[in-house]
Amino acid sequence: MLPSERYFGKFEAVFLFYGAMPTGVAVSETGRIFTCFPKWGDDVKFTVAEIVRDTLEPYPNLEANEASPANITTSFISVQSVVADGKGTLWVLDTGAPNFSEPIKGGAKLVAVDLNSNTLRRIYTFTEEIVLPTTYLNDVRFDFRVGKAGYAYIPDSSSRGPGAIIVVDLETGHAWRRLNGAHSTSPDPFFLPKVEGQILANRNKDGSTSPFRLASDGIAISPDGKTLYYCPLSSRHLYSISTEALRDRTIPDMNVQQQVMYRGEKGASDGMITDAKGNVYAGDYENNSIRKIWPNGTMETIAHDPRILWPDTFSIGPDRYLYFIVNQLHRQSRFHYGKDLRQKPYSLLRMKIDEPPAPSL
Repeated sequence: MLPSERYFGKFEAVFLFYGAMPTGVAVSETGRIFTCFPKWGDDVKFTVAEIVRDTLEPYPNLEANEASPANITTSFISVQSVVADGKGTLWVLDTGAPNFSEPIKGGAKLVAVDLNSNTLRRIYTFTEEIVLPTTYLNDVRFDFRVGKAGYAYIPDSSSRGPGAIIVVDLETGHAWRRLNGAHSTSPDPFFLPKVEGQILANRNKDGSTSPFRLASDGIAISPDGKTLYYCPLSSRHLYSISTEALRDRTIPDMNVQQQVMYRGEKGASDGMITDAKGNVYAGDYENNSIRKIWPNGTMETIAHDPRILWPDTFSIGPDRYLYFIVNQLHRQSRFHYGKDLRQKPYSLLRMKIDEPPAPSL
């Protein structure tokens, strides 16, 4: 018998998905687990759900998940990310852009859901100068230690327009774009992704092809809230910047770009997150792996397994487990001339890291 590749890392399945493909996961401070299903072509009955007793229940209710022209701003259209802030709120990031379309006017939004009452507490919408026709809101991180109500940081992971980090003042709702079209938020033009041994590219039903190009995607914030880590999806590089520079409107955006720090190569990542000690966890979708990056820059692969088929979003629970969605994103029909190669179930996995999540307050 010939030698073969070595796999390692201990993880377990938390939930298996036999319906629509999930992207996001959030574990609250009380251990409640939430997930989301963007409308990318699957039969999505509700775009936000809570996992309750091994079943999926629409969250906060079915009505909130039934968007119509009459309630575009008060209902969920196509949710890409859910984040529990550890302080009683689930934040829902709605792209407003089913099937990567131009965002529906008023549909792209950040929604605060009160976990005690399970009701929508506040909705943040965006002007056309912030959410562009090409914008795809991807993920969000928070810091409630600055300003009167805190700030949110949202990457624009556009495939057709400029990448950026959108900064939101949670008191006023005022938002602005930072690092708009910057090198660090843009796809690496020399990046050639290879997943499961094959080059990943857009391959359409009509036989036409184009490179896989997505802008800023993975995002994580340091435990003190002072540093934001981020990466384009189409890249193997990690960048960081001072959150103060992102918030300071007196600094021209061109000058903000000069404050970006290059953190080296970490592999091609979708989701990222930090723990309370400042360690960054990042997926490596090319190598079916999970990486841990220490504050001093040392990098360690903590899981490498053929079942980690595109690690997407991460969340750290109060049980000190790292939760992550595995959804075979690269097997979607848009990459294979219209043929869907995904195999159900998709999965929510977790592995023990023995660290709590980074605080936001």
